[in-house]
Amino acid sequence: MNNWQPQKPPLAAGQKIYFISDFHLGVPSAASSLAKEKKVIRWLEAVQHDAAHIYIMGDIFDFWFEYKHTVPKGFVRLLGKLAQLTDAGIPITFFTGNHDMWMFDYFTKELNIEIYREPKEMVISGKRFLIGHGDGLGPGDWSYKLIKKVFTNPFFQWVFSIAPPRLGIGIAQMWSKKSRISNKTVDEQFLGEKEWIYIHCKEIEASQHHDYYIFGHRHLPLDMKVGEAARYVNLGEWVNFYTYAEFDGNELTLKTFEG
Repeated sequence: MNNWQPQKPPLAAGQKIYFISDFHLGVPSAASSLAKEKKVIRWLEAVQHDAAHIYIMGDIFDFWFEYKHTVPKGFVRLLGKLAQLTDAGIPITFFTGNHDMWMFDYFTKELNIEIYREPKEMVISGKRFLIGHGDGLGPGDWSYKLIKKVFTNPFFQWVFSIAPPRLGIGIAQMWSKKSRISNKTVDEQFLGEKEWIYIHCKEIEASQHHDYYIFGHRHLPLDMKVGEAARYVNLGEWVNFYTYAEFDGNELTLKTFEG
């Protein structure tokens, strides 16, 4: 890859960078989603005192689509907290996931949060990172890769945008209820070295070294060696695991909140 971001300044003493992913707010029920939202806010309050940067790695919502003058209702507690953090000078970066790929400029204009749609490479305190949501990476999953091409096509997005929000959001919410995070009967199976994102990391590492590969999407908290000097870390999700990653300038640690 050749997608390097400018090197970040070294972390000051006591500062940390945080990575978190896959809240899937909105499912599996309104009550559980609200409890989860409040837990995410408690986490943000717990890290805000030493956060140099917070990276949110996609699928905050189980569904999100921005019309020109309309966004899905709800989640005001989280949105307000994010605004409070950026107003206080804590930078937040968001990587769109497969459930919120139809996020456009609302977060940037209203919350001062930068948005990326593809994985990014960056250097932080001398360590090389490749980070992103993780959907569509590695071999297999061809049906999703085809769907993603359709859903990210500007024409298809325009067609969906001209539908009345009540109809469009209603259809999307029906689709959301069939997702794997909504379907409690589906258990995530660890595939070992056949994990698709892990295979992708190995392919990248063979041509260009990174110290850390950090992704979400997989819904399993994972910390796997990639060769001798690199690690693939998957951030898990906030329906069952409540995991996140913390980087202190020297080491990256996968942790559990209120676990």
